[in-house]
Amino acid sequence: MSELKFDRHRRLRSSAAMRALVRETEIQVNDLIYPLFVIEGENIKNEVSSMPGVFQLSLDNLREEMKEVVELGIQAVMLFGIPKEKDAEGTGAYADDGIVQEATKLIKRAYPELLVVADTCLCEYTSHGHCGVIKGQDVDNDASLPLLSETAISQARAGADIIAPSNMMDGFVAVIRKALDEAGFSHTPIMAYSVKYASSFYGPFRDAADSTPEFGDRKTYQMDPANRQEAIREATSDVAEGADFVIVKPALSYLDIVRDVKNTVNVPVVAYNVSGEYSMVKAAAGNGWIDEEAIVMEKMTAMKRAGASLILTYFAKDVARWIQG
Repeated sequence: MSELKFDRHRRLRSSAAMRALVRETEIQVNDLIYPLFVIEGENIKNEVSSMPGVFQLSLDNLREEMKEVVELGIQAVMLFGIPKEKDAEGTGAYADDGIVQEATKLIKRAYPELLVVADTCLCEYTSHGHCGVIKGQDVDNDASLPLLSETAISQARAGADIIAPSNMMDGFVAVIRKALDEAGFSHTPIMAYSVKYASSFYGPFRDAADSTPEFGDRKTYQMDPANRQEAIREATSDVAEGADFVIVKPALSYLDIVRDVKNTVNVPVVAYNVSGEYSMVKAAAGNGWIDEEAIVMEKMTAMKRAGASLILTYFAKDVARWIQG
């Protein structure tokens, strides 16, 4: 075959050392943000039935969890709150003694170098389960914005390092940025859920956060999964309004969107490996159908290869252990 000429691509796959030498994408512990569900009460550690290994934790049990997170080298957590009481306007979200605020204070006292990202939304706190103020049978965009601003300021005052508004209201970044600046938190970055689809992959999260809408759905404010150009419009608007990071949610079924957004904006892109993606892998692994570590690490690599700078994932502790051997 000496007369034929063709490329010898296999030369660079000839051994594990050679493959490692030319590997283009690496997953590091610093890439990970670990979501946590904190709940009001005492001595609570409720495993989420649809998310094996994920728990609702009261503050007394949060301490032990944070010790493990820090020992694994994870540098950032995102907090979701579950209050005892809910009302139509989600007042627990912006109470200075709210569950996310108290959890933030606890974490920052014990581990001041750990980054706390506060999910800034109302859905866990409203009696109707929607992400803003209800007028008729819909969420009133502009009436919801002041409450989201109050929530962001309260979270920053408690010590949150990053504010992560997830409500998908128009103008939410601009309003929150202005409110934070005026309250003296101009140094606090915003990690905006800029591209958040109305996805069927969120089901287990709603079990964990007790945030299923009482009526209707969220399709009037979250995005249509069929749309691609809309993601670019949303992301560019949020960056123009002051977003320091943009989140694409979900991640795995939207890797084309992750790449589109990465190619468009000049801020870090965060891929949210959501609850349904987590639970499907856990179910298959639990039945012995797949190699969990291999599948998860391949997923993490795909998200980062697509353009994610950071990955929000319930697998964060597992991934940290696997990376460290």
